[in-house]
Amino acid sequence: MCNLYTERKSAAEVAAHFGVELAPAEFNLPEEVLPGYPGMVVREAEGRRTLDKMVWGFPLPQKSKRTGLPIKPKAVNNIADLSSFMWKFIAGSPANRCLIPLTEFAEAEGMPGSKTRTWFRVKGEPIFAWAGMWKASDEWGPVYSGLMTDCNDAIRPVHDRMPVLLMPEDYDRWLHGSLDDVMAFQDRCFPNELIEMERTRDPWIRKTPTVNQPSLI
Repeated sequence: MCNLYTERKSAAEVAAHFGVELAPAEFNLPEEVLPGYPGMVVREAEGRRTLDKMVWGFPLPQKSKRTGLPIKPKAVNNIADLSSFMWKFIAGSPANRCLIPLTEFAEAEGMPGSKTRTWFRVKGEPIFAWAGMWKASDEWGPVYSGLMTDCNDAIRPVHDRMPVLLMPEDYDRWLHGSLDDVMAFQDRCFPNELIEMERTRDPWIRKTPTVNQPSLI
């Protein structure tokens, strides 16, 4: 699972890094991105790539166990199984693929109740990309989620899963490739030597970030 990542660059810096246009939207975003909160997404439409703001997580309808009535949806922010109908249908359409810019991602490490944040980065890449998919939702507007895969040996001491990370030479194939290409990215093992790990004493659970757009979950 990946439930926390950072984007410690401005929207202008991210747009310049990916060589894309800024969408006409305000990017008043926190550095730390959590499920149900907005983040940056690079997507392609009408032959051009833009940097947009979307909510992290596809809304999954929920019902109260007590009353059986609808309650706030759950944000599905990780894509684990591409064989499921929903994900396979979306993955097969290049129009629904995107790049999720980030500077690092975190996993929880330690005993329950005292877990801390362990951060992972890509060596030599101040900004890198996570393979993502997006769609327009009735509940939250444009939303996105990130593709997960089995971890490599560099991340295994902390977690058995990791985001599908993309290098610049992968972007075009991810955004335009076939469903087989998408499957191949999930099966690929990201090079161990490109991962940097930083263990911290920072508690995993902190106060949620303050932004103009509140959490949607």
